[in-house]
Amino acid sequence: MYQQLLARLGEGNVRALARCISLVENEAPGYTALLEALPAGGHTRVAGITGPPGAGKSTLVNALITALTAEGKKVAVIAVDPSSPFNFGALLGDRIRMSTHFSDPNVFIRSMASRGALGGLSPKILEVSDLVKAAGFDYLFIETVGVGQSEVEIAGVADTTVVVVVPEAGDEIQTMKAGLMEIANIFAVNKADRPAANEFVKNLRLLAHTKRTAGWETPVIKTIATTAAGIPELIAALDAHRLQTHGNRERKALLLAEKAYQLIQHRRMQDVDKQALLHEVQALLDHPQFNLYRIVQQYAKWTAAERPQ
Repeated sequence: MYQQLLARLGEGNVRALARCISLVENEAPGYTALLEALPAGGHTRVAGITGPPGAGKSTLVNALITALTAEGKKVAVIAVDPSSPFNFGALLGDRIRMSTHFSDPNVFIRSMASRGALGGLSPKILEVSDLVKAAGFDYLFIETVGVGQSEVEIAGVADTTVVVVVPEAGDEIQTMKAGLMEIANIFAVNKADRPAANEFVKNLRLLAHTKRTAGWETPVIKTIATTAAGIPELIAALDAHRLQTHGNRERKALLLAEKAYQLIQHRRMQDVDKQALLHEVQALLDHPQFNLYRIVQQYAKWTAAERPQ
């Protein structure tokens, strides 16, 4: 059914890629067969761009696109936006902020709604990233919504995680140890022309040095996204991290197992109807022996055919 679509996807056809993403996002009939037919491997470098709101992530991605396309590279961007609480659509739409690249045939930009996902990502981000890989892009940048430390989920999706911060984050550096500090493969200190930037970079490098491993010490790169300052250094760090981890089978297996776990978890939850669950809780709420855990146990045991609709 999807052979022709897959063939066009393999040729790098962006219309086919957009169509495939829509089929997966909407869980159209047979979409799992499409995913199971995807080729293995691919050379796409997947980088997660995360960090607190206002750090300039979209502007930084825009500068990366400009630099990479100037080198003849094909670049895809998945910008995960906060969702409307009413229709679960994306609220921001990063394609507007990256409009200068809209007509570039070597650039594919797609906004996806987080749809209430707690990790700053979209529930279908794993599948979509694999579709982009099949389309033969050189780089895929996944920009998260910027919700803070809950964004550690990006580390299970991207090959390299870039945490974007600004000099004013100096007071938060201790908090970062517990969250973003743990997942950062690269730090980009954006808006580095601001006061106290040098002191902040110095302290961050000291902190990164304490977290170094045998094969990698997290670089701290000063950037000014609006002028493209530091962008070549950031691209070099992305390439260096890929080379350092490319042959690490243990890390690759760990990431793939994490992806598999998330996909299995989602598939098993597909048959749980939240509206039916709400109705059952409402019906039993006033019962003198109401117990939430018994309801949970029932849902955990039921098969798809047995669950109330």
